[in-house]
Amino acid sequence: MNEILIIADPALLAERAAWLQNLERERRLSRHTLDAYERDTRQFLGFLAGHLGGSPGLSDIRSLKPADFRAFLANRRKEGAGARSLGRNLAGLRSLLRHLEKKGLINAAGATAVRSPKQPKSLPKPLSDTDAIAVSSVEAQLHEEPWVAARDAAVMTLLYGCGLRISEALSLLPVDLRRGATSLRIVGKGNKTRLVPVLNVVHQAVEHYRKLCPYHLADEELLFRGVRGGPLQPAIVQRTMQKMRSALGLPDNATPHALRHSFATHLLAGGGDLRTIQELLGHASLSTTQVYTGVDTARLLEIYDRAHPRA
Repeated sequence: MNEILIIADPALLAERAAWLQNLERERRLSRHTLDAYERDTRQFLGFLAGHLGGSPGLSDIRSLKPADFRAFLANRRKEGAGARSLGRNLAGLRSLLRHLEKKGLINAAGATAVRSPKQPKSLPKPLSDTDAIAVSSVEAQLHEEPWVAARDAAVMTLLYGCGLRISEALSLLPVDLRRGATSLRIVGKGNKTRLVPVLNVVHQAVEHYRKLCPYHLADEELLFRGVRGGPLQPAIVQRTMQKMRSALGLPDNATPHALRHSFATHLLAGGGDLRTIQELLGHASLSTTQVYTGVDTARLLEIYDRAHPRA
């Protein structure tokens, strides 16, 4: 672990070595995580040597304040570390300090009081419109049972055609998709309600599934069923997409949620305005107190019909 390169008191280095050994043998962390934690704590001790003006020891660690940890993170940020790296830096330090605290050597409150850097939101990359249309077609489905293939195609079509989350699609009732209905009323996260226009291709896919489904689809029961008649589970949809990804040679980002992201990306590329797309997605962080504030429904339908690749 290159301990001789670290300027620190031998007792502190010995405890650090014992901590790393514990992570490897008892907690069985991956080699990647172990290497990262070793590097993070080495950098921290090197920073402390300059920050305190001498080799840090256990007594120095005991007296550290939140400002000292913030100074370390600020120094790392100057060196070009991003939010994810800084978050991992702090996680590694907290783990080491908890180890020392359990042995009665320090109080780890100082590091605990420091907030982790806000992590950037990561969104799945969209599929191309060609790939998105392919995975939502019944011809591309891999299940040998025709009604199951039709079901999978209908679910994928809803994810891409309406921008639904898996949970939203699988919670639909047959009555929600009545023939001729031009929109779906979706209750999303935080019980926020939004209206989503329904393309003809969505109706066609759902109707094809209804005709082939061997189970009676009562209006008050869930629309999509598993092979034994129970509610279709999200894990099944995930596995279906995984198999299609392999069979069709699709990129690794081809996931059910990527279809929702593709819905938004392709609408925007096709001329849809950002405010409308935000309303269609029902993002809690982008919603105001009322649904459709400042968005005209007729305009919404016009944009949707013009911009969506499957319109």
